[in-house]
Amino acid sequence: MLRGTFQRAGAWLRGLRRGPRGLAESARRGVVSCIDPSMGLNEEQKEFQKVAFSFAAREMAPHMAEWDQKELFPVDMMRKAAQLGFGGVYVQTDVGGAGLSRLDASVIFEALATGCTSTTAYMSIHNMCVWMIDRFGSEEQRQRLCPPLCAMEKFASYCLTEPGSGSDAASLVTSAVRQQDHYILNGSKAFISGGGEADIYVVMCRTGGPGPRGISCVVVEKGTPGLSFGKKEKKVGWNSQPTRAVIFEDCAVPVANRIGDEGQGFLIAMKGLNGGRINVASCSLGAAHASVVLARDYLKVRKQFGEPLANNQYLQFQLAEMAARLVASRLMIRTAAMALQEEREDAVVLCSMAKLFATDECFAICNQALQMHGGYGYLKDYAVQQYVRDSRVHQILEGSNEVMRMLISRSLLQK
Repeated sequence: MLRGTFQRAGAWLRGLRRGPRGLAESARRGVVSCIDPSMGLNEEQKEFQKVAFSFAAREMAPHMAEWDQKELFPVDMMRKAAQLGFGGVYVQTDVGGAGLSRLDASVIFEALATGCTSTTAYMSIHNMCVWMIDRFGSEEQRQRLCPPLCAMEKFASYCLTEPGSGSDAASLVTSAVRQQDHYILNGSKAFISGGGEADIYVVMCRTGGPGPRGISCVVVEKGTPGLSFGKKEKKVGWNSQPTRAVIFEDCAVPVANRIGDEGQGFLIAMKGLNGGRINVASCSLGAAHASVVLARDYLKVRKQFGEPLANNQYLQFQLAEMAARLVASRLMIRTAAMALQEEREDAVVLCSMAKLFATDECFAICNQALQMHGGYGYLKDYAVQQYVRDSRVHQILEGSNEVMRMLISRSLLQK
């Protein structure tokens, strides 16, 4: 009798293990209508959202656990994604980008993150780097650097954080001393996504005096003498993308690789991060959306005390709150994305609010979904635990949520 019970239990539990593959099918059946991510989108946006969901279900979700457990950087998959325009979503079309809006990018990253949050987060950082070159680079730099990046023939990393300057980014000390037509870089960057694997490093370095006005932005290409990397970091999540220190020791970089003017680097870095905050919050949305679907499916089939957990009113209320927080996060992110696209005066603070609210709430949603799975949720056979681990760091990077609170309060108090 016990053997039969375990066999029956195993059958339905195995069906829930790799949940992300069923998300596109669930959306087609219309069974998640109250959290439908296509609500409010125009027909064109719905079409590329459908493409992104389909790609996530087909090319990402089946491999998500393997990439995590073996710490694999899925280069081939990302190059397939680039063929759909996902390597330069909001980069101009004349250099190979898709030329889409910030809202469009949010929609795409949310959908892709249901298939693998970690990998999508790296792709969002790559997109941010390409946009910075497209937006602030010279025409020669745009034409030389952006096309291979948009095709993901080459990959990019964003280098701002240092061992001694995290939230206080303007205090960075990596130096760039000009000698004729080169800058000589010395220093190191910490926690760099794609470090060691990326081909292009968008580096913030000090060319002038202290403070933000002394910072410039340069592109350092892999293979440049004096460029090296630290050990691959062992992380709680985000394991499908390598994280390493990036080290400069008398690293000679052509002045022609400077993006923008001297002293403009901190502005460029912050402009990039405004979009980066929308992007990473959108990745949290994808993880939370997938987690709500997994939790809902689990409650329907898991029985305790003689009936499905879905009949328990407390769990019904928990699921309802998760859904409400998910939709609220999505609305806030999309509002901020539109403000950023329109270059509105309130864009920075709205991006900060969206990043703060959505990454906090979406992590809580993923965590609650794991709790609903009970002991099964803590097993690596079940996708929900990976969404928890991969979304946790979103509260820290692209400006910690404590810094987001500082920016929001500063905006309120200066009026």
